[in-house]
Amino acid sequence: MRVHRVILALAAAVLAWSGGVAAADTAPPLKVVATTGMIADTARAIGGSAVTVTALMGEGVDPHLYKASPGDVRVMTGAGLLLWNGLHLEGRLGDAITKLGSRVPVVCVTDSMPQDQLLRSAGAGSAPDPHVWFDLALWRFACERIRDAIIERKPDAADEVRERCAAHLALLDTAARHVQAVVASIPAERRLLVTAHDAFGYFGRANGISVRGIQGLSTDSEASLREVNALIDVIVERKVPAVFIESSVPRKAVEALVEGCSARGHAVTIGGELLSDAIGAAGTEQGTHVGMVVHDAEVIARALGGNAPARPAVLAAWLDVAGGRAP
Repeated sequence: MRVHRVILALAAAVLAWSGGVAAADTAPPLKVVATTGMIADTARAIGGSAVTVTALMGEGVDPHLYKASPGDVRVMTGAGLLLWNGLHLEGRLGDAITKLGSRVPVVCVTDSMPQDQLLRSAGAGSAPDPHVWFDLALWRFACERIRDAIIERKPDAADEVRERCAAHLALLDTAARHVQAVVASIPAERRLLVTAHDAFGYFGRANGISVRGIQGLSTDSEASLREVNALIDVIVERKVPAVFIESSVPRKAVEALVEGCSARGHAVTIGGELLSDAIGAAGTEQGTHVGMVVHDAEVIARALGGNAPARPAVLAAWLDVAGGRAP
């Protein structure tokens, strides 16, 4: 019975994301503004016809360095609900959001996440790692926070929003199991993910792969020559076959890493481009939160010698709809 309920919930997720759930009422939708594409996509999936969603940051935008324009301030001021990640992800934009808090309903989607599940680069007391969307189980808290925030401001749509959220949570569970299976296909000795900056800590913890970034948690930092050389030592020693660039971070540092490994006699390739701080293009599966995580896992596995298993049927169907490959 439980399996049957999960299948029904996942089928509902496909219909919900593609617009197959009827509108709860004819009242005007809630105007939601989200800072990142990951939050915006989640809000659309959960809010459905009860919301219209605008993302401030689009494809390839680095949130760590993003600065609010006068146009952004106008968009945020006109929101019925403003959703942001917090945990210092939005950098300079965070100041503008804080100032708007007395004029616009503002909700931080990470503020209900258990503190003991947040990663900290320098131990207790240091700033948390903000890249929480890469742990699909942890992102459930963000989904529920978004659900509750929408219902509070659109109580007439409560039933639809709860139904859509339940379906989306079931989809996250299926995607999480698939991503774990994908990473598990990588030979154990090759499970080291090297990227431009340290955005994949939650991905690594959730899926059993070690992670190293050239830069720190924020792209607003620079790695020292000593740190770069130490990372080259690790890559050469472990014979890592590939490192990865990121869509929202310049590739120069990764290319320098490849050259440094070559100078030590170890050939390492750029295994592909990962989506880290921003989702992909609208109308593609990578233009969704779930799609970006699945995409990254499969790119990583193939480059490191894994053999990514087939996607579960319902997940594949959902991603086909997202990517415009299904009616």
